[in-house]
Amino acid sequence: MWQRNKLRIFVFVWGFFFLFTPSQGRAFHDWSVSLYGARLSGDTLIDMIDSSATYDDSYFLAAALSRKIGTLAAYIDFEVEGQVVQHFGDQHHQEFNLLIAGRWLPFPWDKYLDTSFAIGNGVSYATKIPEIEAREHKYTSRFLNYMMYELAFALPDVPRWHLFIRIHHRSGIFGLINDVHGASNASCLGIRYNF
Repeated sequence: MWQRNKLRIFVFVWGFFFLFTPSQGRAFHDWSVSLYGARLSGDTLIDMIDSSATYDDSYFLAAALSRKIGTLAAYIDFEVEGQVVQHFGDQHHQEFNLLIAGRWLPFPWDKYLDTSFAIGNGVSYATKIPEIEAREHKYTSRFLNYMMYELAFALPDVPRWHLFIRIHHRSGIFGLINDVHGASNASCLGIRYNF
């Protein structure tokens, strides 16, 4: 049964990407692949942002495939991203995330260090109840909301390669999903290649 669920998730993610693929061919650098690692915390998103979070002995490695689906006035790119995540340490499960993101592009120092800031929102599915979420919160769920906040950096001489830091956030949207308030957050460091 698990193999059938994996196949369904795979078909769903790839089908979603190809909905946004134009029939006349792809634009240059519209796709990207990312690899990143992270350490998890059961603390709040605010704790992550203000650097007061405490971290658990829980980690993950993730692979993501993204596609640019639009641009607004050369300032904001819109992207769709699918992620496959393998947890280890205090948790041992897989996680699948699908999101849409907006990426702010222009910064005054871009000629020295190309910088972008992205915010994404979508869905997250864990293959089992994450232990950290169950330990830290009264309720949790395998299916939750997913959000990400990211700063990415590239040298102008190698614009296809980006280093990034990201906050990886799963939550029940203040109880909207299965009465879940909070869930888990992770601080991430990764690399991305645009093609």
